[in-house]
Amino acid sequence: MKFNHHSVLLEEAVASLNIKPDGIYVDGTAGGGGHSAQIRDRLNENGTLICVDQDPDALQTLRERFCQDNNVIIINNNFSNIKNILSQAGAEKIDGLLLDIGVSSYQLDTAERGFSYHTDAPLDMRMSQAGKSAADVVNTYSEAELADIIFRYGEEKFSRSIARHIVRYRERQPIKTTAQLVEIIQTSVPAAAKRNAHPARKTFQALRIEVNGELEVLEKALDDAIDCMKKDGVISVITFHSLEDRIVKNKFKEWAQGCTCPKDFPVCVCGKTPRVKVCKPVLPTAAEIAENNRSRSAKLRSVRIL
Repeated sequence: MKFNHHSVLLEEAVASLNIKPDGIYVDGTAGGGGHSAQIRDRLNENGTLICVDQDPDALQTLRERFCQDNNVIIINNNFSNIKNILSQAGAEKIDGLLLDIGVSSYQLDTAERGFSYHTDAPLDMRMSQAGKSAADVVNTYSEAELADIIFRYGEEKFSRSIARHIVRYRERQPIKTTAQLVEIIQTSVPAAAKRNAHPARKTFQALRIEVNGELEVLEKALDDAIDCMKKDGVISVITFHSLEDRIVKNKFKEWAQGCTCPKDFPVCVCGKTPRVKVCKPVLPTAAEIAENNRSRSAKLRSVRIL
């Protein structure tokens, strides 16, 4: 199966990078190469595109897609290691970084990856296909740890009940499949909670974030990326839920802040100046949402380096 993915906010994200034909750009979540292909098409022979992904299926697709492009470098890594990635690619500073955060359409639609609560499959959820799985989490974490993760990362108000039922179930048999977990969640929440959305949605999101360390990875990537940018370079990030978006929004706000001296100081003594100019957030159009419902919660935030 090809790593097919509907690239959300495709034109808007690529346009936000304000691409220079001879610039150096990183697609830190290259996936099937949708955004990457648009970036490549705007570069000349002196420009460079660095495609990064940790998913073996994505890497195979990228190598096939860009096999004829001498100015495209494909690297197997997590975008949080941006400084190592640039060192490996022989680049010091870059003109643009694009991050499309979260799970891809391919990962959701490939049942055996275990991301979806709609199909029965091994309970996996590992984007890199390595390390601890969601099954490891639900079978080994304590009830308190599970409740905390489901509440913090899934914003699920029935987290304690779900965690309690998970622990009771696993005392009888291991939880190995998505269907088992969905069954547990169904019995853990009241009927009213099942009317407007799938009751497993928030718990599955929480487990996916925990398994892949998504929030920590995003924060580290942003902290390191700002040091890797050229003047007038652009960092653009597409998020899909409030936890990710809050990290990006706050980090951009922090970078954009200038003097922090008390207002009654006659002159600045802190010496702080804004590092970036924050651009207006971009949302998907009604037409894109109608074509791809998964884009409905997407938000694109960008900053330009000063």
